[in-house]
Amino acid sequence: MATDHRPPAIILKADGTNCEVETAHAFALAGARADVVPMNRLRDGAARLADYAILALPGGFSYGDDVVSGKIMAIELMSFLADEIAAFVAGGKPVLGICNGFQVLVRTGLLPFGELGTMRATLTPNASGHFECRWVEMVLDGARDLTRGLPERMTMPVANGEGRFYADDATLARIEAEGLVALRYADASGAPTDAYPANPNGSRHAIAGLCDATGRIVGLMPHPERYIARHQHPNWRRRPADEAPHGLAFFERIVAMA
Repeated sequence: MATDHRPPAIILKADGTNCEVETAHAFALAGARADVVPMNRLRDGAARLADYAILALPGGFSYGDDVVSGKIMAIELMSFLADEIAAFVAGGKPVLGICNGFQVLVRTGLLPFGELGTMRATLTPNASGHFECRWVEMVLDGARDLTRGLPERMTMPVANGEGRFYADDATLARIEAEGLVALRYADASGAPTDAYPANPNGSRHAIAGLCDATGRIVGLMPHPERYIARHQHPNWRRRPADEAPHGLAFFERIVAMA
């Protein structure tokens, strides 16, 4: 019987998440074996993080985003799975948080500084005061492990109501000094921008995504799983025929790290 050599990826599901199937499909296209696993299966021991090589927290509205976006899922992870998550991270395994998953990673403290249980930043309601659903341009910042080799300019869709990255000046200074910004919102010329709508939510320092110091934990507000085929881009006919979908390239890099 043939052995499956694909790295196994676990995509966590909670009430209200709604991007787990697309995320699993993206990982499968990128060469992983993807399992969507409800949170309660981890809590009762029916599934274990240790059996996986990649951890992904998908987009959506976990537990309805009651109280604050991502908070209840973050509390659940810290209350019941902190030791498993700490072991997973200590093993150097990649962790990805998309949109709501990014919010969760920030609230657990895994981003930006890898301080599990210590929250140093937040994602707040968009400066526009409403839900933002649009394609955005971004520029790669730095070359951490999970972003090394990706296109310097990337485009993906955003869909969020609480995507504004905020941290105080001292925390932002540390983020910049340690090179933890993975992606920044950019204008048409490719320059990072604070201006709406290119920066759709008013994120400080134009931050669209972060890595931790190891480069193996990454979170971003845009949705790479929604750009894994050329025709998903609204102007796909005008883009270079040989251009790989930026979201697929993102997942391929993560799978290569596992």
